[in-house]
Amino acid sequence: MDADAAADDTFGIEVILPEGDKTAPCCPHGPTLLFEKVGKGGEKGRRFYACSACRDRKDCNFFQWEDDKVSEARLLAREAENKMKRPPFSHQEYSTRFRKFASLRLDEKKFCQDCQMLLLPGDLDAHSSHRSTAINAAQLRRPSALLRPLDNKKSNAQYLFTDRSSHFLLDTLAGLGYRKVLCVGTPRLQELIKLRNLEQKHEPMKSLLLDIDFRYAQFYSQDEFCHYNMFNHHFFDGEASSAVLQAFLRESDGEKVVLVADPPFGGLVKPLANSFSLISQTWRKLQSSDGSNVDMPMIWIFPYFFEPRMLECLPSLIMLDYQVDYDNHPLYKHGKTGRKQSPVRLFTNISPRDIVLPKEEGYRFCSVCERYVWSLNKHCAKCNVCPSKDGREWKHCSICGKCVKPSWRHCQSCGRCALPEHPCGRGQGKDGCFNCGSLQHKRKSCTLKDSHRTSSHWSKAKSGSKNVSHHPLLKPKAKRKSGAARRAKKAAAQSE
Repeated sequence: MDADAAADDTFGIEVILPEGDKTAPCCPHGPTLLFEKVGKGGEKGRRFYACSACRDRKDCNFFQWEDDKVSEARLLAREAENKMKRPPFSHQEYSTRFRKFASLRLDEKKFCQDCQMLLLPGDLDAHSSHRSTAINAAQLRRPSALLRPLDNKKSNAQYLFTDRSSHFLLDTLAGLGYRKVLCVGTPRLQELIKLRNLEQKHEPMKSLLLDIDFRYAQFYSQDEFCHYNMFNHHFFDGEASSAVLQAFLRESDGEKVVLVADPPFGGLVKPLANSFSLISQTWRKLQSSDGSNVDMPMIWIFPYFFEPRMLECLPSLIMLDYQVDYDNHPLYKHGKTGRKQSPVRLFTNISPRDIVLPKEEGYRFCSVCERYVWSLNKHCAKCNVCPSKDGREWKHCSICGKCVKPSWRHCQSCGRCALPEHPCGRGQGKDGCFNCGSLQHKRKSCTLKDSHRTSSHWSKAKSGSKNVSHHPLLKPKAKRKSGAARRAKKAAAQSE
């Protein structure tokens, strides 16, 4: 029985955070997470361990039932596999290689694009058949532009801040008096801090990058980078990296520390919040003043639609309207409007009043809410809040007694606001199937997966729209036609 069996006949799967001294089995990404099946009636099911960082078994196929007894041979094979997938060099060896690389002549400095590593003269023969390129000192200072971004959205996707977002974050933090920035999954912010320090035009800042991408160990010393998995708070170099973090979090000479995290958007909120809480606890213990109930200043960068889950784990966070954009993301770009704009926001426990959003980009200060908001986020006198989450102007529903998205309409049958084509009257709870409204299953196991699309076409057919299928509502999904067939059908329709 494997992970596929764990997903059968279940309403959902929950993460069980580690308790006490119980140790979890390890995969190449460190200690695994414990998951629990939740049945349709809410009953708890069988527990199992799976990779903390990868939600797709193609990336990490580790799976083990909690009550399984693992043989010695299997444990040895697992340990051998974990060792095989470790980086080719230790961090100390990477640092030594970098010092040697920096001393080479410009024409000797090569980077292997296939292996994604800096090459010393002794490495050239082994990489002779690979694609390599010459690099200069400026490129060494911007490793995020040199390295090929990882692109798995569910584990280690690397979407890199644009200069606009990076400069805004750094200017804001510097203006608030922070002199140490713990960069968790934010390599571009780390680079900007170091580049600014070289310019000597601003007060110097310190930074420490925690990232699961070990390739950054080639460019940074052991005091500047730690190989780290933010989903299980695991340091791959053990106590040595933990000591580096503790030394960085210690606020000496009035150097205020702030955490800035940019996790993969497909990541699980609960384990991420747990890791950030553990870092905050470490920070709290290291402070000389009595701040036992104070949380570490934090900015968590994540899509706005995760707000309910995030507040459930970290209630002190507040979402700001600032839209974060990325260089290498096809959609999350600045300047777009409506639903096409970036959904990524800043969640922080720093006072929103103190974070000034740029007026030239369309932000304004709401004197009632005492914070900066997007220009279309109009204050609602009835709700006494600027309600918009997605950048559009929301409207107030007097029946529901709250503001809702502009595309939503109040449904008398359901007694709530929803999209016009929602599954009307078939379940009013927040949980259950998005397609049919049933509380007995999730969307992925719904037998009517495309009924909302068919229903939309059916309503258009009644209103006289052309080229709409008139088949019964519950007809099974037909096999997708080829591109040539679809184009031929479209051309025929246009000729009518």
